[in-house]
Amino acid sequence: MTGTPDTTHRQTTTSHPDRPVGPVTERATAGFSTEYGGERPAGVWAAPGRVNLIGEHTDYNDGFVLPFALPQRTVVAAAPERGRRWTVWSEQAGARISFGRADAAEPGRVTGWGAYVAGVVWALREAGHDVPVARLAIASDVPLGAGLSSSAALESAVLTALADLGELDLPLADRPALAQRAENDYAGVPCGIMDQSASLRCRPGHALFLDCRTLAVEQVPFDLDAAGLAILVIDSNAPHRHAGGEYAARRAACESAAAALGVPALRDVTVDRLDAALAQLDDETVRRRVRHVVTENQRVLETVELLHAGRLAEIGPLLTASHASMRDDFEITVPEVDTAVETALTAGAYGARMTGGGFGGCVLALVDAAAAETVASTVAESYARRGFRAPSSFTVTPGGGAERIG
Repeated sequence: MTGTPDTTHRQTTTSHPDRPVGPVTERATAGFSTEYGGERPAGVWAAPGRVNLIGEHTDYNDGFVLPFALPQRTVVAAAPERGRRWTVWSEQAGARISFGRADAAEPGRVTGWGAYVAGVVWALREAGHDVPVARLAIASDVPLGAGLSSSAALESAVLTALADLGELDLPLADRPALAQRAENDYAGVPCGIMDQSASLRCRPGHALFLDCRTLAVEQVPFDLDAAGLAILVIDSNAPHRHAGGEYAARRAACESAAAALGVPALRDVTVDRLDAALAQLDDETVRRRVRHVVTENQRVLETVELLHAGRLAEIGPLLTASHASMRDDFEITVPEVDTAVETALTAGAYGARMTGGGFGGCVLALVDAAAAETVASTVAESYARRGFRAPSSFTVTPGGGAERIG
């Protein structure tokens, strides 16, 4: 561990190109032992990535979302540190960083992947918590850059570990906002609260119905196995195209539209008032953005009703309509994801849509469990014919949120 004084404005980094192999929990534990002189961690914590079943770009409009947690998780092995600096090793980065209280006191002092860790320390301290100094080792099997919230999984795992190590009085309901603040205000990523809520609050076998205004949650049964169904996740492997600037532009359009309509947020425009609202807007592009958000909120509500009724296969058309809205009104899809959706539907999926912020990332398809492999193969063949980079596919079942696992 570095002996750099706490007053430094620098984070120190040491590269370690050799990475352990095996299950993710074992990799985090082994990484801790390797990096910290053979010591064992005081505990091991995990938090999942997420798939958003439906409800895209509704979160920052005070709307509704319906994510569920992935079985893929980010795992943090950690132990208290007597010194004054947090030290963090990341398997995926192949590097170790160290930062002190001064670095964690001001956004921007720690950059790159370390900003998400330092941001959690910063957010906890800003909320008045005495955050324990610690050594951490991080491993993950949540795909990076696929729109499956690898950053929220990292923040949530680190937050859960530090809260336990410090015995912090931190109710579960308060944790997503702290993790979101770490990402928004320290790492500088303008995400909504959905990803962190899913990573921290989901339950196995359920989707999380989240009201992004009130932050009220409801656990909605989503037992795919009992229905003989599966969610096939197709990672388009498409490079993200201008995602950051385009995301900001759409968020700004939604906020300006709400102001023009005299409502706090687009969530306050209901489907029955949509035509009247659109007639008040002069810009056709802004009208399309509004139409997506309003109709997407309604699709979330209808999906929740169907899941409560046990009519899982019937949500398929809502998923497909969501994708069409993202493609035509919000304009955030790319040819690779459109091809995956169209091919999955042709191959027999009940419904399919892009999930995540857009401009690349993943598609989810609701399929008969027995047909998942066939649908995945058909999509891969379609990609090959179009000269796209080969996609990767896997089936998922709804998992649980962040927890101590060792």
